Amino acid sequence: MHGKTPRRSPSGKRFLSSFSPGRRLIAIGAGCALALVGGGIATASTLAFDDHQVGSQYAGGEQISSDQMIKPIGDRLMTPFGKLMASVVSPDGRFVVGTSTDRSVDLQVFDLSTYRPVAAAGTLAPAAFATAAANAGFANMSYLKIADGTVGQEGPVFSPDGKYLYAPVATGIVRYPFNTDGSLGAGTTIGIPNTAAGLEALTAGMTFSPDGSTLYAAANGQNIVVAIDPASGTITHTFPVGIAPRQLKFVGGRLYVSNEGGRQAAAGDATMGSYGTQVPADTYLGTSTTGTVSVIDPAKPSAPVSSIPVQLHPTAEFVDGTTLYVANTNSDTVSVIDTKRGSVVQTIATQPWSSSKTGYQPTAIAKQGDHLLVSLGRANAIAVYRVDAKDPRDPASFIGLLPTDYYPENVATVGDSIVVTNTRGIDARGPALTFNKGQGTTPATGHGTHSTTASLTRFTLPSDKQIQKDTATVFAQNGWTADSVKPAQGDQGENGHLVAIPNRIGEPSAIKHVFLLVKENRSYDQLYGDMKQGNGDASLAQFGQKITPNQHALATQFGLYDNTYDIGTNSAEGHNWLMQGDNPAYTETSAGEYTRSYDTEEDVLGHQRSGFLWTSIQSAGKTAKNFGEFEYGEGKPAGATWQQYYCAAQGTMAGGDPAQLFTPSLQLHASSAIPSLNAITDPNAAPFDLAVPDIYRYSTWKQDFEKNGPANFNMVWLSSDHTGGTADPEAQVADNDLAVGKIVDEISHSRYWKDSAIFVAEDDTQDGADHVDGHRSPIQVISPYAVHGTTVSTYYSQISLVRTIEQILGAQPLNQKVAAATPMVDAFTNTPNLAPYTAVRNQVPLTEGVVTEPSCGYDTLGLTGDAAKKVNDQAAAAAAVPAAEKPVAAEWQKWAGKQHFTGTAGHPAIPDYDNPELMNRWTWYQTQHWTKPYPGDAKIYGPDDVPGIPAGSTDHDDDGQ
Repeated sequence: MHGKTPRRSPSGKRFLSSFSPGRRLIAIGAGCALALVGGGIATASTLAFDDHQVGSQYAGGEQISSDQMIKPIGDRLMTPFGKLMASVVSPDGRFVVGTSTDRSVDLQVFDLSTYRPVAAAGTLAPAAFATAAANAGFANMSYLKIADGTVGQEGPVFSPDGKYLYAPVATGIVRYPFNTDGSLGAGTTIGIPNTAAGLEALTAGMTFSPDGSTLYAAANGQNIVVAIDPASGTITHTFPVGIAPRQLKFVGGRLYVSNEGGRQAAAGDATMGSYGTQVPADTYLGTSTTGTVSVIDPAKPSAPVSSIPVQLHPTAEFVDGTTLYVANTNSDTVSVIDTKRGSVVQTIATQPWSSSKTGYQPTAIAKQGDHLLVSLGRANAIAVYRVDAKDPRDPASFIGLLPTDYYPENVATVGDSIVVTNTRGIDARGPALTFNKGQGTTPATGHGTHSTTASLTRFTLPSDKQIQKDTATVFAQNGWTADSVKPAQGDQGENGHLVAIPNRIGEPSAIKHVFLLVKENRSYDQLYGDMKQGNGDASLAQFGQKITPNQHALATQFGLYDNTYDIGTNSAEGHNWLMQGDNPAYTETSAGEYTRSYDTEEDVLGHQRSGFLWTSIQSAGKTAKNFGEFEYGEGKPAGATWQQYYCAAQGTMAGGDPAQLFTPSLQLHASSAIPSLNAITDPNAAPFDLAVPDIYRYSTWKQDFEKNGPANFNMVWLSSDHTGGTADPEAQVADNDLAVGKIVDEISHSRYWKDSAIFVAEDDTQDGADHVDGHRSPIQVISPYAVHGTTVSTYYSQISLVRTIEQILGAQPLNQKVAAATPMVDAFTNTPNLAPYTAVRNQVPLTEGVVTEPSCGYDTLGLTGDAAKKVNDQAAAAAAVPAAEKPVAAEWQKWAGKQHFTGTAGHPAIPDYDNPELMNRWTWYQTQHWTKPYPGDAKIYGPDDVPGIPAGSTDHDDDGQ
């Protein structure tokens, strides 16, 4: 990490990354920007990560999936009970209590005196928690079984005397007696009623009045603050505030409320929606445009609520005397409000790397002495500034950065110690998970994305001199080098010749057309574990060569990538990483309840201020087209079935009239709530919907491709490999594989092939096991310029992929994560091989598991006569349900109808909406033809009878382990 690492440039030449953590740092401006002195080229960013594997330890720390390394200062306390979403320190400074998610554990209590977890509460069965705690080395933890597993966007609060803990939930607040040993008593619910439109409170920040008599809570989903009598739980007053209120702080007698969505829209504003509210917005970049702090005078409850404008997405607040610091998470700044003046007196830029101003995500603020501490979630760092407590107008001076674990969400001072709560801890390195997928496969146990961890880190604030030294460590861990974003110089390629990946952004590339095919949820080992030329585990290859013959053939011809990683835990995060090169803090913090939105395609607050991959490409003067990706607006005709779409696609592929794809009973009218995406979207292309096979998506894309040709950038969502739809899992994955092969076949036999590159990526890898890491992904790079027949083991991530696409098409990196990422130079050569690809016929019937036979018949794999009849009979038998299990199968079918697998206009399909433990059983029962219980279960359970899962659960970001 610390030495010079030899790598290949896009021209095939060797070069050295000149960055060294010991190089001198220059501070620029009052707020923040640092520039590293030294040379280098645009592709030198994270080359020091070389062939690192996620989860392994190196001199610079542990490699994680997000194109970063972690090696925090101080003492680490790791917890395997899920992501810590937000936290609070008890009034006596002894305990930290955090809300958590993803492991069915919703509250975690840590004793700072022993530095151990001592208690928890959650929806997980007590016996299961006891086993998990013992396995983690934390036996005898106190545990409280609760019914409500939702977690608000902000942390709990203590009563002033420390005897009660108030935890935010989706529909109100739960008050827990808090015992002296950190254990929790049975909770009492304080309800906040839904609005007339059915909007839940989505309780966020809370605080007590200075005299302790009143509890104030931000109803994030209702744009109000409620005053509550804590003794009776009665709401005594309601205050209208801005959009999506987050945190509350008293300064003197006034209550200051950070409004993440800013002010309410006024006449003439351009707007976009978020949970029933129209938000002032930039409709091209798809982002909100205002941020405010509401000011409430509780002594005058009928007085109008005033407002102070700040920057985008104000979230965390910190009070120092009469000064209020506000973290503007989407602007990467901190507003300093002099409450005596009632205005912002300075804005501190929390953008420590001069090459990019976007994407550091300040999440929390604390202060020790004259040192202001700001947690930078996406930089895995605490930024330290010197401020003047007497005069908030005196410009803050930047001291440096301190390294943390993965995604610090809170920082607090406890005596002489600094305590940091890290949402993702050491990445998904918790207990192994088991996946039951695919016909005839055995359960696969390994790393999975839902094996999430979290951590506390604790340290004494170092000297300023040491902080400056630690800053270089943070730069190295993030890959922030001096020349990561180098502009074009002239219009020539390297040595006057066009290259696949230009050294400088804006220089021409030999590649003019880029295609991004987005798939769903598979891990590397699950698809490619059986490929001997890569680092695979064949025992985990549940969808191996028989089921995915095209992807195996493509990896053999165009290169196998066995060290590339997705970043997101689920689809809500995964599509953001692909389309934004980041998962904004709003989505990170929404993960506890996913009610404001799940996938944030329709939610303006889920979008970074710099826009999307397609807008960056359009802003560079290139064109873009979309075929379903990042859409929710479905427009599918009511009554349209998988069988109908399947037959239309089969008929077209057999040479029939393409018009059958677009009959009124089938034709989609898809759209997006993001105007800039809607403008480039083919309305005939299906978004996520498991009632639409991918061969139909291929067929509709083909008509447009042959008629209109490609844009410079083309996105296609192929979602059948998600599984859970009409056909059984291996048939759906085979359908997805065939669509990928057909698209590559079409492009490679066209006149556009000579200057094209096709990237095939999973949005996330959450539904498969992997022996290296749950985030390892089966990515593909397909092009005449791809390194054919090679296994590439360079460390790459989804962020590398986004950077590569932008580098090829001359687009500016969307944020600091993308700017720091290394383009995939080892994936390309500058000598093209124009040999095309010919798709391989599927070896698994695409109709396997389909209960109602399509009008065009079951898929007989192109066979005729007795062979075709045998396949047809097998398909019919596979779809049959034993008589004894028909009632429970009917229950599951009813459950499936509520899981947003399919959609219609106004009721879109939603990927990963379902509870993963229920989804695992649904797909297991399908693949086993309702003949075998799920591994570990006593029988085939109905969806409301699965042990440890609440009846009616749609706990879609909780794997129930």
